[in-house]
Amino acid sequence: MSDSAAHWDDLWATRDERTVGWYEPVPATLAAVVAAAPGLSTSIIDVGAGASTLVDHLLQRGYRDLTLLDVSGEARRATRRRLGSRADQVEYVTADVTSFVPTRQWELWHDRAVLHFLVEPAERAAYCATLRRSLEPDGRAVIATFSPDAPDRCAGLPVVRYDEPALTAELADELECLGCRPHAPGRGEGDSRPYMICTFVRRSDT
Repeated sequence: MSDSAAHWDDLWATRDERTVGWYEPVPATLAAVVAAAPGLSTSIIDVGAGASTLVDHLLQRGYRDLTLLDVSGEARRATRRRLGSRADQVEYVTADVTSFVPTRQWELWHDRAVLHFLVEPAERAAYCATLRRSLEPDGRAVIATFSPDAPDRCAGLPVVRYDEPALTAELADELECLGCRPHAPGRGEGDSRPYMICTFVRRSDT
């Protein structure tokens, strides 16, 4: 993955999470996550969590089984500082998703903007292998990527942009698409770049 931990550690060590271009006070994927995980006991892994506020909103709603995975230890520390007394209600994993070996499975996989950083086919294949090992049978996945009219770089790195057919095709061996929607943020929503947000179910034959 073209990320190296050092790249992201440097970013999170030198930037407040509210000043990065992708900051969202209320994550655009929150509604899709809640819809895909109606029970508060649903196990959720947020892949490439960074310092996202998604975990704050899920804790506020009463979700009890939350895991945050990110390549950056600095991102984990930023999240723990922000959560304060609630920090120990969450599991933290510092790992690259393309080489992560899970010791359990989750009912919902959330990824806002990891997949689109994987510009090499081998990286995407490794991502799918991790997803396969991590997601329970009939589990759901909420995945958001830059859409075709978004920038071709983010945080100094190149990205792959997806429309609905391309994203569905990329994950077709693992997941069946339940629906997609474009997201073009309005003023005050934080990230102004357009995304494609899709919800999937793990294919029964994988």
